[in-house]
Amino acid sequence: MLSQTNIAFQRKNMHGTFRLIVYFVLTVITLAVYWQVNHFDFINIDDPVYVTENIHVQSGITLDGIRWAFSTTHAEFWHPLTWLSLMLDYQFYGLNAGGYHLTNLILHIFSTLMLFWLFRRMTQKMWRSAFVAAFFALHPLHVESVAWIAERKDVLSAFFFMLTLCLYVYYTEKPDIKKYLLVVFCFACGLMSKPIVVTLPVILILLDYWPLSRLQSSSQKLSEAKTALKIPLWQLKEKTPFFVVSVIFSFITFYAQYRPTVIHFPLISRIANALVSFVTYLGKTFWPYDLAVIYPFVEQIPLWHVLKATLLIIVISTAVITMAKRLPYLLMGWIWYLVTILPVIGIIQINSQAMADRYTYLPLIGISIMLAWGIPLLFSGEDLRKKILLPPGIASVAILAILTWHQCGYWENNTKLLNHNLHSTKNNFLAHNNLGAVLFKEGKIEESIDHYNEAIRVKQNIAVTYYNRGNAYNKLGQYQRAIEDFNEAIRQKPDYAEAYYNIGTIYAALGRYQLAIDNYNQAVNIKPDYAEAYYNRGNSYAGLNQYSLAIADYNNTIGLSPNDAEAYYNRGTIYAALGRYQLAIEDFKKVILLKPDFEGAYQSLQMVLAKQQ
Repeated sequence: MLSQTNIAFQRKNMHGTFRLIVYFVLTVITLAVYWQVNHFDFINIDDPVYVTENIHVQSGITLDGIRWAFSTTHAEFWHPLTWLSLMLDYQFYGLNAGGYHLTNLILHIFSTLMLFWLFRRMTQKMWRSAFVAAFFALHPLHVESVAWIAERKDVLSAFFFMLTLCLYVYYTEKPDIKKYLLVVFCFACGLMSKPIVVTLPVILILLDYWPLSRLQSSSQKLSEAKTALKIPLWQLKEKTPFFVVSVIFSFITFYAQYRPTVIHFPLISRIANALVSFVTYLGKTFWPYDLAVIYPFVEQIPLWHVLKATLLIIVISTAVITMAKRLPYLLMGWIWYLVTILPVIGIIQINSQAMADRYTYLPLIGISIMLAWGIPLLFSGEDLRKKILLPPGIASVAILAILTWHQCGYWENNTKLLNHNLHSTKNNFLAHNNLGAVLFKEGKIEESIDHYNEAIRVKQNIAVTYYNRGNAYNKLGQYQRAIEDFNEAIRQKPDYAEAYYNIGTIYAALGRYQLAIDNYNQAVNIKPDYAEAYYNRGNSYAGLNQYSLAIADYNNTIGLSPNDAEAYYNRGTIYAALGRYQLAIEDFKKVILLKPDFEGAYQSLQMVLAKQQ
């Protein structure tokens, strides 16, 4: 007969083997579902801001780049570690989108594995912890965070979020100052990846409540009379540095996300949308239908929708509070969901969308906790639970994997993503506008105009849609229509420098140089560093034979864009016409240095050299 020690040892080894199997299976399934992203492209929503048109990211890791990352609020966030991670990707992959996608996927897998480790370590429940991790790894609502390069901030912040929680558990097992400081440091790294991590201090308190039971263990050391006073003070003292850091980062976030150009909806509309969105997220958790990258904001939500959502929230909250003493994990999971989604629920408006799938990336962990620990309560006996729940558990994970693989496929390119978005939503002016931009870039001008028309039909007060349609009309040579659209864009947005610039280019192409100059004047008054406007205004001055003004504008262009070969060439041409041959020679030589295949520069240089002799 085996001794009790040997039996315990064998059980420990068996559990160790099962843990390794879970780690392996989670990794393999997540890779299998998401590996397709390796072949996906950038998309035209935010990816240009973060990578494809970001000169700082495309400079790679440099001292100037690091300084910029820590000082900028570009893209309405202060998230220096996100910028640095994208710069590092550029060092390895250049503009190969697949590399950026793989980095997102790797971070997602690490977060999944840490989530499994975290709950298994705290609860000793391996299969329930595995379900929580699989739910996080494979839910279709999380595709947006993983498959969208611009959402690097989501997966990177989640990585540090999980790492912070794991280190916190280590700290609680045997507290010391070094472990504590490491937890605070990882928390700060998470905040420097995305400010959503400000909710983490509340999550730490939730873990203390369940499953760590630190409040209970502390209360056992105190009399009941002292417990009510001492426990909150003890918690407050331990978590104070986390809350202080959260407040600081919250102020930074409010400053960074101040966008006066965003259409601000009435507070009552935002509250109604928040209530309905809160419940809609729950609905899509259990039935992930019509997922979209852009959900248009509806200002007039039917009152009964708002009342129904409010009632459901009250009923669930009342139920979990009532059962808190007996079933603490239900309350813990519900508060996790509520707290982590609250900053992005839309009451404080940061964009024009009603909701976004990516906002569920961390919150759904709370729902999965409620499911993993709540459903087994329906069955008595551990053996019975394993027999009954294991098959449907595996089936549900398999279904999630299939749905996620399918949803991920829509992110292959702009056209597939936006067409799916239009199929999944109604009256979506943002999706129409973005698809119009994609079609315009592909040379499908008339199709792009159709989508711009639809966008304007849905919402008439969006300046950028008129601007984009004006570009399309300009491309077709329908100049009067283009000018009308640019003027409408300016009417709605008086500081639209690019619209003034485009009107100027149309008038210049028509030889109406003074009208062109008038519009370029407006553009550079609004945007003093607008190099292209100075260049084209210089060309218009040259067309009117106002050479000194033309040279001044070429000087401005070169000052702002030192490698602009065309500006040097045009200035050199004017110098040659004025008989200032030496200056012309210097400019033509500079053109050849910058652009060795510029044949006109060689010819002009030879002509000037011949005249100088």
